[in-house]
Amino acid sequence: MTGSILFQAIMFLAGAILCVSIAKRFGLSSVIGYLLAGVLIGPYVLGFIGNEGDDILHFAEFGVVMMLFLIGLEIEPKNFWKMRKTILGMGGLQVGATMLLAYLLFIALGFDAKVALVVSMAVALSSTAIAMQTIKEKGLMDTTFGNSAFSILLFQDIIVIFMLGFIPLLANSEQTSSENSHSESFSLIQDLPVAYQTIAIILSVVLIVVAGNYLIVPMLRKVSKTGVRELLIAAALLIVFGISFLMEFVGISPALGAFLGGVVLSNSEFKHELESTLEPFKNLLLGLFFMAVGASINFIVIANNPLTIIGTLFVIILLKALILFITGSVFKLKLDQKLMLTFSLAQVGEFAFVLLSFAFGLNILGQDQMDMLLVITALSMSLTPIITMINERLILPKTGTKESIKRPMDHIAKSQKIILVGFGHFGSTVGRFLRSHGVEATILDQDSNRVDFLRKMGFEVYYGDATRIDLLESAGIAEAKIIICATNKLSVSKAISKIVKEKYPHVDLMIRTKNRYDAYELLNMGHEKVYRESLDTSLLLARDVLSKMGYRKYTLNTQLQNFRKYDEESLKRLAQEPKRDEKYIFKVKEELKQQEKFLNDDLKRGVVDFDNHWDSESMKEALKDKK
Repeated sequence: MTGSILFQAIMFLAGAILCVSIAKRFGLSSVIGYLLAGVLIGPYVLGFIGNEGDDILHFAEFGVVMMLFLIGLEIEPKNFWKMRKTILGMGGLQVGATMLLAYLLFIALGFDAKVALVVSMAVALSSTAIAMQTIKEKGLMDTTFGNSAFSILLFQDIIVIFMLGFIPLLANSEQTSSENSHSESFSLIQDLPVAYQTIAIILSVVLIVVAGNYLIVPMLRKVSKTGVRELLIAAALLIVFGISFLMEFVGISPALGAFLGGVVLSNSEFKHELESTLEPFKNLLLGLFFMAVGASINFIVIANNPLTIIGTLFVIILLKALILFITGSVFKLKLDQKLMLTFSLAQVGEFAFVLLSFAFGLNILGQDQMDMLLVITALSMSLTPIITMINERLILPKTGTKESIKRPMDHIAKSQKIILVGFGHFGSTVGRFLRSHGVEATILDQDSNRVDFLRKMGFEVYYGDATRIDLLESAGIAEAKIIICATNKLSVSKAISKIVKEKYPHVDLMIRTKNRYDAYELLNMGHEKVYRESLDTSLLLARDVLSKMGYRKYTLNTQLQNFRKYDEESLKRLAQEPKRDEKYIFKVKEELKQQEKFLNDDLKRGVVDFDNHWDSESMKEALKDKK
C-alpha cells in the first residue's frame, strides 16, 4: 500500500497541510513546516514515503527543475549587465573564498585531493530555493540584503555550469566507463573521453541558447494564436521538461538545463505569461522539494557517525557564515544587512545534490562519503529557517532596521511601478507619452501579433491575459502603484478591477471606457478614475470649430474645462438611475438643460467681452509691434 503513487501523494499533501498550518500558527516560516513534514513521513521516521531516500531525491530534483526555470526567467541579460559588479564581485568573492577554505578543511580531514575539490564546490553553493522563498515571503527583495543575496545566488547558479563541466576532468576514465560505475542512468556522452565530455556539455549550453531564440519563441507564438490557454500551459511544461530531458540525456543536470532555458526566454514577450502559468506548479513543487529535503535526512547515517556529522556540519556553517560576513563588510553593508546575508546563505544548497550525485556517478566519491555529505547538506538546509528566525527575533532588533535601496530617478522609472494593460491605439499613445517623460510601464497585451510587431519597434510588451491574478502578480502588481486599463473590453477592465479591489487595494486603477454606459457600470462598482475615450476628442473638435467661427481660444479652453466638469458630475448622478426607461430619459433631458444653462451663464459673465488672453486683438497687435 505504501508503494502506491496515490498513497504517497496523499501523504505529501496531508503532511504539508498539517505541518505548514502548525508552523504558520506559531509564526514560523512555511519552509520549516515543509521540512518537518518531510522528516515525519520520510523513510527514517514513519516510513510512509520513499525507499532509502531514492524516491525522495527524484522529487527533490523535479522541484529544483521547475524552480530554476522560473529563476532563470527573472534574469534578463540587461539587468544582469547592470548588476555585473555586484554579481561578479560579491558572488565571486563568496564562492572563491568558500571553496578555498573548504578545500583546505577537507584535506585536513583526510579526504583525497579530487574529493576535497568536488566537496568544496558543493559547499560553496547556497540554497536558492530556501533563501529566495524566505526573501520573497518577507518582502525583502527591495532591501540591500535582498539585492546582495540575489546577486550571490545568481553567481552561484551560473558558476554551476562550469563546475559541472570541470568535474568530468577529475574522473578516472577507465573507472568511469567500467561496469562498476555507480550511475545507472544512460548518458549520451558517458562513453566519450573526458575532454570530449566537457566539450559536449559546452555545446549543449550553446544549443539551448540557439533553440530558445529560433525554435521555442516561434513555437510559443504559434500556440498563442490558437487562444487556447491549456495549449500554452502544455507548451510551457513541454519547454521545461524537454530542455531538462535533453540535458540529462547528455549527462548534465536537468535542473541546470531548465535554468538556462529560463534565462534564454527571460527577454521574450512570453516571460510574464510563462511565469504566471508555471507559478502554481512552482509553489507546489517547492513545497515538495522542501519536504524531500527533510525526508532525505538519513538518521541511520547520523546514528552511526553522530560526532563526525554534527562537527562537520557546524564547521561548514561557521565557515560559510564567516565568508559571507566578510563579503558583506568588503561591500560596505551595514551590520543588520550583513547579519541577514550571513544567516540566510550559510547553508549548503540544492545544487550540492546535483554536484555530489554527478561526482558519485563518475566514481569520484565513495558510497560512505556520498551518504555523509547528503545528510550534511539536508541538515544544513533544514537548520536555515531556524537560524534565520533566531537572527530576526533575537539579534536584528538590537542591530538596526533594514535599509531600502536608494536608486536614481531613471532607475525608479525602470522599476515599472505602472502596469499598462492593452497596447492598441489608445494604450500606445498613453505609453509613448509616459516614456517621453522617462516613465516606463510593464505593458501587457493579449494580441500576440501586435506584441511581436511592437517589440520590433522597441517596446517591451508582454503577451498574456491580464484578467488572471497570477499574470498580474508576475508582472509586479504587489509593488505597483498604478494600473492603467487601456483595453476596449469592458469585461477585461471589470475583471481586473475586481482583482485590484479585493487583493491589492493600494494600487490606483485608471480605466478607459468606450461610452457612457460602460462608464456607468464602472462608477457603480466604486471606481472614480474612469476615462471615456471619445470625450476629449469630441470636445477638441468642437473647440476648433468654434475657434474658426470667431471665438477666442482662451475662452474656448475655459469652457471646455467647464463642460468636462459638468458632464462628469452629471455622469455620476445618472449612473445611479435605471437605464433606457422613461425616468432615465427625463433625467437625461434635465441634466442636458442644466449643463447648457451653466455654460451659457459662464459665457455671459463677461469672459468674452473682457478677454485679453492668448489670441486677443491687443496681444496680436503687441506681437506685430515686436516684429
